[in-house]
Amino acid sequence: MEIEVIHSWSAPRSLSTSLMYSFAQALSNIDELLDLLLRDDMEVLDEPLYANFLRVTGVDRPYLEEVLSKMDPDGNKVVKEVIFGPGEKKYRFCKHMSKQRVPGLTDDLMKKGKHFILIRNPLDILPSFDKVAPPSFLELGLANLVSIYSELSELGSAPPVIDAADLQQDPEAALRGLCEDLGIPFQQAMLKWEQGPKQVDGVWAPWWYKSVHQSTGFESKREYPLEIVIIAETPLPTPSLPVPANEKILVWVGDEILPRESAKVSVFDSIVQGGDGVWEGLRIYNGKVFKLDEHLDRLFDSAKALAFSNVPERQEVTSGMSPGFNLYGCTLIVLAEWKPPVYDNTGGITLVTATTRRNSPNNLDSKIHHNNLLNNILAKVEGNLAEADDAIMLDKDGYVSETNATNIFLVKRGRVVTPHADYCLPGITRATVMDLVVKENLVLEERRISLSEFHTADEVWTTGTMGELTPVVMIDGRTIGDGKVGPVTRQVQKAYKRLTAEEGEPIPTYSKT
Repeated sequence: MEIEVIHSWSAPRSLSTSLMYSFAQALSNIDELLDLLLRDDMEVLDEPLYANFLRVTGVDRPYLEEVLSKMDPDGNKVVKEVIFGPGEKKYRFCKHMSKQRVPGLTDDLMKKGKHFILIRNPLDILPSFDKVAPPSFLELGLANLVSIYSELSELGSAPPVIDAADLQQDPEAALRGLCEDLGIPFQQAMLKWEQGPKQVDGVWAPWWYKSVHQSTGFESKREYPLEIVIIAETPLPTPSLPVPANEKILVWVGDEILPRESAKVSVFDSIVQGGDGVWEGLRIYNGKVFKLDEHLDRLFDSAKALAFSNVPERQEVTSGMSPGFNLYGCTLIVLAEWKPPVYDNTGGITLVTATTRRNSPNNLDSKIHHNNLLNNILAKVEGNLAEADDAIMLDKDGYVSETNATNIFLVKRGRVVTPHADYCLPGITRATVMDLVVKENLVLEERRISLSEFHTADEVWTTGTMGELTPVVMIDGRTIGDGKVGPVTRQVQKAYKRLTAEEGEPIPTYSKT
């Protein structure tokens, strides 16, 4: 028969197991069924997505192998066949931890069934949680609760929210109100249960359920001799995102996967204190990471040049992402956003020449892909004030080096020329385009180039991972060529597009059912 699914979302140690017992009323002694009035229209599932969570995140648990051997680790299969599979009762109560809603799960999980959120004061959560595992943002899942509430609200209506303190203070009133919100009948049997383990318990019960196994109902709230004062300030308006889909992205920071709004580093981190960081920007085409090895090579070379310690291993950066890695010294951040090309690659862009010169290797070697970009930012400010898209930066001798954000090429009488990488970052896209120029049977030169050569070029383009290959139609008020995208530029653009469609490192994907 078709079953009506009720989803409970909470942080751990929030009386979620007590609430599960309240809905289930499964007894350890079957003979007592005749002595008590039991809820007979409900079946329960204890964290059915736990194995999928352990598989995806790699968190360690003393019962890890037992969970993975006894529960299906395929989250979407669990959603389809277990959570929404056929049943013999009218209702199915699914107890979920908010952190177990990980990327890749089918949208049906949120769109189907009835949902409610169980909250609890963190002061009541932390003492008992710390006895089994170190608490963290990932483990507690408090930010995930906010995301779940927001998403359910956007889908139609805000889910009911029940406070664990209300369950402890007046369980009957709290349960009656919850059942009313869910549109199911309240039963008196929901207020009491027998001591001891239950058949519905997950295999992790011996580690987490000791106290609830000693209970027979919702116990009184623990009081803390502590006054908490919250000072609310008027927040700054939230800026709109160029790509709305990025509002709900998850970000890897250090050893945790966090929602966008919780992705932060300490004000004492060296990246804040001194701009001490290295970075890479990558593009994904057709489910493959383009030039992944080249980007990782540069990332690790830059970290070595800056004498970073405790740098994560290459395999950890590309596939580990495990909260079990406790990385002191370096903080790994993975920010995966939807990002269209940042320039107009069809009509072209305009450039001006900045007075700010590109760093000399005597001061700061541009071959280190570092985060200390003030030199580039100052040039970009000049470009903004001139209402140009970007700014050309010269080296100390007055030759063109690159723009504030990209490498640069010119075409003159069919010959493609680009500056030496003495004062600029030898970009991965730059190297890729140089190879393509040769493969397209064009003449390539790498040499010093004066600014006037760019002013009088037939064609100019810039290269970068985020911008790809971008035509330049004007520099310092001089029209480049006829002011339109030139034939060589279009030829190399097409070759680059073909290459990105063919090459790349495949990334794991999750099928939705």
